[in-house]
Amino acid sequence: MEILEKVAYMKGLAEGLGLDTKSKEGKLFTIMMDILDDIALELQDLRTGQEDLEDGLDAVSDDLSEVESCLFEAEDGEETDGVYQTTCPNCGEDIFFDESILEDGAVECPDCGKKLEFDLDEDCGGCCGSCQTPEEDDAGEER
Repeated sequence: MEILEKVAYMKGLAEGLGLDTKSKEGKLFTIMMDILDDIALELQDLRTGQEDLEDGLDAVSDDLSEVESCLFEAEDGEETDGVYQTTCPNCGEDIFFDESILEDGAVECPDCGKKLEFDLDEDCGGCCGSCQTPEEDDAGEER
């Protein structure tokens, strides 16, 4: 039972007891229950805000992982041998696939079954060198 539900239950019990809200004790209990109700609502708002922050942080972390992957692969100059990796945004599972899947433009997550699509027509900005056009040397010839 959530805190807000417990406070509502306590208010119902107090009403069932027939507390005299005109008496000193009745006024005190009424004010205490109202304060508890306000605290419960504040806690509920804080939890909702925290969940939103966690979701945002997860999204930023995923984006940062992609950037790190792109930067470090470019620096290391590692060959992938036609094997690619991505992380499913739905379940977080690492997915490995080859060029034939990449050419299809989509891969299905083996863990959750979500279909991930790839847009190969868009230039990634040259972070990995795979989508850049060949550079020309001073003589105008491609390298």
